[in-house]
Amino acid sequence: MKKGFYNILKANFLISEDAVKNWRFIVYCTVLAIIMIASSHNAEKKVHQIARLSTEVKELRSEHIERRSDLMKIKMESTITESMSGKGIGPSDTPPNKIRVIIKE
Repeated sequence: MKKGFYNILKANFLISEDAVKNWRFIVYCTVLAIIMIASSHNAEKKVHQIARLSTEVKELRSEHIERRSDLMKIKMESTITESMSGKGIGPSDTPPNKIRVIIKE
């Protein structure tokens, strides 16, 4: 037990005769770890991008609702009458007449 522990500390498994198998395994594990780290970074980057885009969508949605309510206020008859009264234009006192076109054959 004691000798095996010292062999690990001295890294005898890397310089012995069958060290090629050990080196292959170490390189394989290293490459696998690098791929896993790159994949997790890529996934985290996408999560941040999704969060940023969802925040932007919420802001745009609230801006759209605000603009729509402003438009509804501007289109109201009282607002139009109020803004045109300064120019001397007001609502008509007489209702409009219907125009009928009769086609003779």
